[in-house]
Order: sequence, then C-alpha cells, then structure tokens
Amino acid sequence: MKPTKSKLFPLLLLSASISMATMSYAETQVQAGNNIAVAQTQAGKVQGYVQNGVITYKGMPYATAERFMPPQKVANWQGEKLALTYGEVCPQVPMGGRSFFFTGPEMTEGESCLNLNVWSPSVSDGKKRAVMVWIHGGGFQSGASNDLDSYDGANLARTGDVVVVSVNHRLNAMGFLDLSAYGEQYKNSANLGMQDLVASLEWVKENIAQFGGDPNNVTIFGESGGGAKVLTLMAMPSAKGLFHKAVVQSGAVEKMGMTLTSQKVSHRVAELTLANLGVKSTALDKLNKFTPAQINEAATKANLQTAKELGLTDLYNRNTALSWAPTLDGSIIPQQPVGEKYPEIAKDIPLLIGSNLTEWESFPLQMDLQNSQKSNRFTWTESETMDRLKAKYGNKTDEIVAAFREAYPNRMIADALYVDSFLRTPALKTARLKADQQGAPVYNYIFSWDTPVFNSVPMSYHTSEIAFVFNNIERMAQATGGGKDAQALADKMSRAWTNFAKTGNPNAEGLPQWDAYTRENGKVMIFDNQPEVKPHHDEKLQRLLAPNYNF
Repeated sequence: MKPTKSKLFPLLLLSASISMATMSYAETQVQAGNNIAVAQTQAGKVQGYVQNGVITYKGMPYATAERFMPPQKVANWQGEKLALTYGEVCPQVPMGGRSFFFTGPEMTEGESCLNLNVWSPSVSDGKKRAVMVWIHGGGFQSGASNDLDSYDGANLARTGDVVVVSVNHRLNAMGFLDLSAYGEQYKNSANLGMQDLVASLEWVKENIAQFGGDPNNVTIFGESGGGAKVLTLMAMPSAKGLFHKAVVQSGAVEKMGMTLTSQKVSHRVAELTLANLGVKSTALDKLNKFTPAQINEAATKANLQTAKELGLTDLYNRNTALSWAPTLDGSIIPQQPVGEKYPEIAKDIPLLIGSNLTEWESFPLQMDLQNSQKSNRFTWTESETMDRLKAKYGNKTDEIVAAFREAYPNRMIADALYVDSFLRTPALKTARLKADQQGAPVYNYIFSWDTPVFNSVPMSYHTSEIAFVFNNIERMAQATGGGKDAQALADKMSRAWTNFAKTGNPNAEGLPQWDAYTRENGKVMIFDNQPEVKPHHDEKLQRLLAPNYNF
C-alpha cells in the first residue's frame, strides 16, 4: 500500500476515553495516537485517526470466510485493533488498462478481504446521521472499496454530515462459482459475493451507531457493477430491513444486476471449471491447493466454453461471452431483480437511478489520447462530422440527428456520435417498473457534464459522475480539471445524494424542482453546469438508438 503523504501529529489526551464532541482539531490536519478515534464494535475496539475533522477507520473486518463458504462473524479480539490503512482487496480478474483519468492507490490482494471503511463527522456527539454504504464497481469480477481516489468518503461525510461506509466483497469465481451440485455445504456458493454484502450490512446495523450513524437510516449506493449489486440486494430477502434507500449509478444492465444467471448456466460453468483444473467432483477439497489466479484462469475459460455451448452473448448481445454475475438460485435470490416487474420486497425502498450521457461510447477516446486529442469533434469539419454520423447510423442518421437536437439543443451535432443507450434504456425500464409499483418514489437523472481535461474530448464518460457524488473534485482534479464549475456542480450533486439518504427526497439547494419519475411525466434531472429538469426529453432519441429494447 502507498504510505499516506500527510504527517501524523500525535495528540495525548488526559482521559482514557475519547469525547469527539468536545475535541477541537483545528490546529492540525491529522491526529493519531493513544486514545484517539477509538470506537467499540461488537467484536472489539478499533483505533482510527482524525483528518481535517473527519474520523476515519480503514480495513475493519466485518466478517470472515473460508474459501467457497458463507461469511461468518469475526472472532472477538482483545485490545485495540488498528484501522489506519485499507485492508486487503479481494482477488481480481482485470477488466482492462487504466487511462489518465483514473487514479487510485496501490492495492494488496488477498483472501482475507472482507473488510470495510468508515468516515464520520463524529462518533459521540449524540447525533444519528444517515449512513451511506458505497458498493464499488468493476462488474462482479474486479474492483475494490479503494479502487479509485474518487471513492474516498471524507469529503462526502464532512460536507453532507453523513456517515460513509465502503465495502470489499468476494468477486469472480471466488465469490460466484456455483458448486451447489457437489454437496450441501456448497448450496449457496453461487452467491457468496452477495452474501458478503449482506454480512457487511448486518455489521452496519449492529455497529454503526458507535460511529455516529443511524442503523435505521441506511442507503446503499453503487456505480456500474456496484449499481447492479444494489439492484440485486433489493431482490434478496436476507437483505430486507438492512437498508432503507437505494441509488443505482450507471448500473442497470440486463444479464447483470437486472437479470441474473440461470442455474443451468452456473452449474455448467462449475463443471467445466473443475474439469479445467483436473479436480474430481468428489474431491473438491483439492481446490484449496490452487491460487485464486489459477482458479479464475480455469473459470474464465469455462465461461467462454459455456457461452459457446449454450449460444450466450455478451452484455451488448454482440459477441460470444459470459460475464460473472449472481445466480438466480431460488433461495438466496428467489426472483429476478428487474424482470417484467419490480420485486415486491423493494416496494417501500426509494430509488434514485440514472446514467451518464456518453458512458462507454466516448471511452475509446481516452484510451487513445495520442490520436483523439488531434482528431475529434472540435477539429472535424461539418462534412467530416456528417460522414461519421452516416457511417455509424446509416439511413437513420437524419432521424437521430433531429431527435438529438430536440433532446440536447445546446450541444454540438457531433456529440450525437457518443450518446449512450446501453445504460440509459435499462435505467428507464427500471425506473418505470419501480414507479409502476406506486410505492416509494423513484428519481431519474442523466449526468451530461463534459470534463474540460484534454479539451473535453472524453465527455461524460463511464464513472465520471462519481467524483461529483463524493464531492472529490480536487482529489480527482486530473479527471475533473478541479475548476469552479466542477466544484459548483459537485456541491449540488453531493447535496442531492445526501438529502436523498437522509429523507428519500433528493431536492437540494441550487437545483430545480426534481419530481419523482413516472411513466406519465418522464421527469429527468440533467446534471450539467446549469442543471435542468425535463419531461421525456430523450425518449424519441433512445427509441431510435435502441429500437429492439423494450423500455
């Protein structure tokens, strides 16, 4: 792990007990040492540190688990466990390289990875703050609670007066390999990663009051794969009552989060994984002789083999592929999270859901900055722009351009090349099914702010909204530019998220009136330098871009 760049200034207290309500931290940025930031959990005491007035705990164990077994409570410990640095992250299957816009700390992988982090404005002033539990992205195969610098919860806790929690959980084959056909002890192995998340929420319920949080006011929020996990948790009976509101950022996808893997598929993947490893079904204990990397190599091969056998395609329905996802097993997850109707058990959970304007469509531009900074929408002639539009949209070009002008009258026509429908239309479908329940409200948004970095070439790419939600504009200046416009929008967005966490309503100072979404009103908040709310503003455009998707 990278060492912190901040200097530590020990502060000796006369009392053995800490009283955060009466302590002043204005003199120094960081305080750490005996009797500072000590909190009691059900398993034992933990010692964190204070930075810029935010009390921080990192790498706290919320559960433990043997390989391919469900999570269990951690054993009690004596004394104070240091919670000063991020813990191990769960073994990864890489999803691709990083660009200039992604910054984050070095991470240590290991199987002792069921840990979480907490940021709190106070642990003993008597207030019961709303709790926001962040679930990281990376699909169901990679990622971590500290994967990106934008995930740091200190600024959100400070400016929003909330308690922020971020969580690690098992991934890929280590968290989702379905061995249920090989013995009762493995009956729930297909969804271990999701059971880990439930265990983390149980930890929050049992312990968060000791960190200044209200266990009866918990919001789960996540982006991309994290959003998919949020949707999945909303369909899990074991998670009911552990959270009270939900936010899905760019995470509603068919075959991952909205709909899940069938047992026919997950059983075949497991069968082929064992064959690839040379492990007999009667000797699964031999799996312990392999490293996670070796198991994942065999399982990745099995995923492709299964996809070829059963004619499965990737999330875009283009290429033969099978991604890691939870399994619809009839017990841990008894129904599709977002099938043809929304789960009844989630009827009373308010939902905030949305996506970014360009998402993955503009992503290739930042992966090839050498060329895209020289040839882009700002350098093309009108003729070159139209040629590119016709090459992409063919005989639909005129209709799509007209619909784009109607939806986004202040944007360049070239921007129509990059409008996302892959995540936008599932978000609309999910919002509509949720609204149809006529239970708790659902709010819909689009993030359309273009980064000024590299002359705005990457636009509003996948993950770009996270720094605004966490109010981490300066921390992520390499991606946001760190300017006043970005900070002004972050102040509004982070306030909307924390207001939603506190009350179930995201309306916030500086934003226009944001009504709950219904099929009839089609209200969507468009987050940009000048946020605005519009009804059905992009429906015509989305139906042209995704004519075969029923939303």
